Amino acid sequence: MTHEALRSSLRGELIEPGSPSYDAVRVVWNGMIDRRPALIARCRNAADVAAAVNYARDQNLTIAVRSGGHNVAGYAACDGGLMIDLSLMNGVRIAPDLDRAHIEGGATWGDVDAATTPFGRATPGGLISTTGVAGLSLAGGIGWLRGTCGLSCDNIMAADVVTADGRLIHASASENADLLWALKGGGGNFGIVVNFEFRLHPIGEEIMFCAPAYPEERAADILPRWRDYMAAAPDQVSGLAEFSTVPEDTALPQETWGRRVVALATVYHGPPDDGERITRPLRDLGEPLIDFSGRMPYRVLQGIYDELFPKGRDRCYWKSTYLSQLSDSVIAEIVGHLARRPSEMTFASIWNFGGAVQRVGADQTAFGDRSMPFMLSLDAIWSDKAADEENMAWVREVWHDMQRHSTGRLYLNFPGLGEGDNLVRDAYGAETYARLQVVKRKYDPRNLFRMNQNILPE
Repeated sequence: MTHEALRSSLRGELIEPGSPSYDAVRVVWNGMIDRRPALIARCRNAADVAAAVNYARDQNLTIAVRSGGHNVAGYAACDGGLMIDLSLMNGVRIAPDLDRAHIEGGATWGDVDAATTPFGRATPGGLISTTGVAGLSLAGGIGWLRGTCGLSCDNIMAADVVTADGRLIHASASENADLLWALKGGGGNFGIVVNFEFRLHPIGEEIMFCAPAYPEERAADILPRWRDYMAAAPDQVSGLAEFSTVPEDTALPQETWGRRVVALATVYHGPPDDGERITRPLRDLGEPLIDFSGRMPYRVLQGIYDELFPKGRDRCYWKSTYLSQLSDSVIAEIVGHLARRPSEMTFASIWNFGGAVQRVGADQTAFGDRSMPFMLSLDAIWSDKAADEENMAWVREVWHDMQRHSTGRLYLNFPGLGEGDNLVRDAYGAETYARLQVVKRKYDPRNLFRMNQNILPE
């Protein structure tokens, strides 16, 4: 197929460098990523995706697949290859009995929530509504509803996938079940998902969001009490302890601007009256500097972080590790490291796990073992290119030091820039990685899909 033949075969658009829309379309969320694809195929259906895959394979072009473009490593963009942009494929169809949703591969969580919440339903996403469903879910998907509904990947019931040889195949519990297993945490290694079938869960008109922000100098006192509260909390409670700096925002008291805080951002998935009562202890650990708590629709909750993380503005380097425990001494180490963060734009979070997440067996999904009680996410954000090395060096230093307290695994949606020879193998563990390699060899033996958290076929 020639270049012009590809263009004519697409219902969507083929964009080249120099096109008026080229720069806008190639931009991804992390402002550090500035890659220039030779071609961008803006697909509108599975046939477009198959045509683009066949062209890239035959012309030996690197493929980058873009859904929401949010992965911090910038896997959605490539230099000199073909970006397959799914963002126009963002439809969401709800089954009449409201138990499942069919979601196209380019949809964002904002698209999903807009379609499902009017029917009192949701499927667990992340924390930012502009994140792509595909990118988040295929690598796990940790969000507000994890205690009751599990990870995003746990709720994938089936998928339609364009494979490396251009076929469109269906993966479900009864058809290509090995592929469905691999899609639940194995990333974009096995093909391009053009349609997901997700399980839906009931969600109320409002949800309780508890978010007191305490002065960071009290973190060593606050965090052990947060840890103990979360250990005893019911499944309906999910959250994180988040370090940040109060921005200069006229909506916030001016005396708080520039203050470093630790916010106990927590959601109760159930009646908001119960949620307000059950999460109240988190608001009574002293005098919060600011209290962001309140009742709100789930769809609103899903967008409250959007303005803090706009597409293409900031330079970001996020790296994670699962913690085997969170003792008082580990907390003290984390607090000490975070006190030395070089950028006031940086966030760092401790996520707890329990409930539905940990009730899924290690062999049931490619996400693997669920026994980790906590995750530390180091989310360095800054604006000046000259500060790149300082901020990345800080994250790497803290990350390496915290390996003494790690399970040895990490969350592949927060992979730094994807560097490290054994990054992906370590993230899954040897047994799960070997099983994923078998699936990779079956569906993508030439590793055509390698701009991702890559699993090597051999």
